[in-house]
Amino acid sequence: MEDDKGRQIRVGRRERTAVADGVEAWRGTVRRADPVDGERAQLFALLGRLLADVPDAPLLRRLAALSPDASPVGQALRGLAAAAAATSSTALEREFFALFIGVGRGELLPYASYYRTGFLHERPLADLRGDLARLGIARAPDVAEPEDHIAFLCESYAGLLDGGLGAATPAGADAFLARHIQPWAGRFFADLERAEAARFYRAVGALGRLAMEIEAAAAELPAG
Repeated sequence: MEDDKGRQIRVGRRERTAVADGVEAWRGTVRRADPVDGERAQLFALLGRLLADVPDAPLLRRLAALSPDASPVGQALRGLAAAAAATSSTALEREFFALFIGVGRGELLPYASYYRTGFLHERPLADLRGDLARLGIARAPDVAEPEDHIAFLCESYAGLLDGGLGAATPAGADAFLARHIQPWAGRFFADLERAEAARFYRAVGALGRLAMEIEAAAAELPAG
């Protein structure tokens, strides 16, 4: 998507801003005032950050210090805070490697193509690239993963929701979710929640699964 100066905005290394609870999310310039969209964007930006790379020690400390409310999302964040407090950067590096990299491959393959077809680099990736080209969204040059990686999709969805990737409409963000994330991400997060190597990431899986359940329920609501 092009910004006001006609430049292409590249997802992968987005500007860091502090969200209200003090946890860093990867977001661009917020242009949409809807607070509900803003909260959804913050949640998916956080998921994208945690799934893109190993959280560093400062981020772990901020996560461990969370004091969320008693809502379902708040309870999932409370579980994430407890998991952050119980791990270390070194342990998390090993966990991330076992889950997503591995020797040959990790325990999980967090790609839309794999979850939807059983193979990598298949039609879901091609369809996604076509939609990204129409939106003007491009993978950052230093990001090696294909665009159907769950982190890239969460981050893109967050940017479409909060306006950080340009003047997309809420309907456009919802269409992106329905076409490229909803068909498979819930299964991925459920797999992450019960993965053998998951400790900290079990809480990330629970948060992501809940986020997808909330989005699915919202999609069933009549348009207001």
